[in-house]
Amino acid sequence: MEMPRGSMKGFYKQRKNTKSSSKNKSSISSTTTKKSPRKAATFGSDISQSPALISHGVPDLKDDYDANEDLLRKFDMNMTYGPCLGLTRLERWERARNLGLNPPKEIEGLVSSGKVRTECLWDGLI
Repeated sequence: MEMPRGSMKGFYKQRKNTKSSSKNKSSISSTTTKKSPRKAATFGSDISQSPALISHGVPDLKDDYDANEDLLRKFDMNMTYGPCLGLTRLERWERARNLGLNPPKEIEGLVSSGKVRTECLWDGLI
């Protein structure tokens, strides 16, 4: 069934309430004013940090790894050398070398030293 044009206003008989007093307007405007929340996350506030990240009043945003681990994590994320799941970092490096992919020599030195984790970044997470 098709409605004739211009009949929507007649079909929906809604009207605005134009009877409002000045008391209602003032009470509405006072309740809609913007107030800053008591526990707002603002610059310099520690509210946005969970308590687990704050130790001794200072945000603890650093992980427990150094530049060597950062280099190894970049190696793990580089898909040029193939997937890293199911292999140690040294096995992945040797596989990439055998395939002629020329992995960085410093990765072999770091992994062979035994001072860093031998498992890839994703080990145990996936």
